[in-house]
Amino acid sequence: MRIFQNPEWLFLLLTVPVLIYRYVHRERQKQGRIRFSDIGVFKKIGPSFSLRLRHCLIVFRCLALALLVLAMARPQSGRERREILSQGIDIVLAIDVSSSMEAKDLDNQRKTRLEVCKEVVAEFVKGRTNDRLGLVIFAGESYTQCPLTLDYGVFLGFLEAVDIAQEDWDGTAIGTGIVTAVNRLRRTEAKSKVIILLTDGKNNRGEVDPATAAKAAQAVGVRIYTIGAGSEGTIMQEVDGGIFGKRYVPVKVEIDEETLKQVAAETGGQYFRATSEKKLEEIYQAISDMEKTEVKMREYVEYKDLFAYLLWPGLVLLGVETLLGNTRFRRLP
Repeated sequence: MRIFQNPEWLFLLLTVPVLIYRYVHRERQKQGRIRFSDIGVFKKIGPSFSLRLRHCLIVFRCLALALLVLAMARPQSGRERREILSQGIDIVLAIDVSSSMEAKDLDNQRKTRLEVCKEVVAEFVKGRTNDRLGLVIFAGESYTQCPLTLDYGVFLGFLEAVDIAQEDWDGTAIGTGIVTAVNRLRRTEAKSKVIILLTDGKNNRGEVDPATAAKAAQAVGVRIYTIGAGSEGTIMQEVDGGIFGKRYVPVKVEIDEETLKQVAAETGGQYFRATSEKKLEEIYQAISDMEKTEVKMREYVEYKDLFAYLLWPGLVLLGVETLLGNTRFRRLP
């Protein structure tokens, strides 16, 4: 950002074209003072190089005047700074990575549930500002994939690395996933603490049941939004058929909606059902709208004076013009 502190001085720049006009007019009005009967010989004599250079004096004078006027107007370069005064929300996204998340019913058999979820969560993250985000993954066990951070680039890197759980820890431990997410939030000083939990099944692993985990979350002021991901009824799921290759088998979609509704209600959150990629996008957008941070910022600008970069060249040009005008290009009276 560049401004002039005293812009009224800029009106003096109008004198520059006046000086040029007067100089050109004076040069055209010059007449010789000695009369000759025939000046044809003199016309054959061209002006010398030094004679042509006499016009540099008006150039130096106009440039010097323009630079000095600009310096008097005090040009300044400013850098805008913002100081964030409000505190954001702490959000942990808990994502089911059990083997059932390999089903492709959310996107017409093109992408798995997990792939769709990762893409939608990535868009959710891009819409946040000033909020700390964390990532918990769970199947038969739960892990913190990314601790709470303001570095969304790091968060998205961890999100990209999420994959389906291996067979040795497969399952759906919803209660354990909630507890792990709550542990990430319970000591934070944020005014609002949120868990967004997505699963496509029902709790069948873990030592903590979802209802107990929800009570623990409510006790430390954590609000939980739950999402059941999966279409209605029965779907055709791709499985490994061994030597016969991959084949599709009918699988019933089993989401424990009652438990997910109970968890959300216990903590003041809300339950959503995502039966398609578009619906999942709408759900995360709805949650994003509900959990908005009112960002208060103090804006100010730091200015740096630039007049010296114009003043000294202007004075040098003025000195050169004065020196040449009184020496090499001095006019006799």
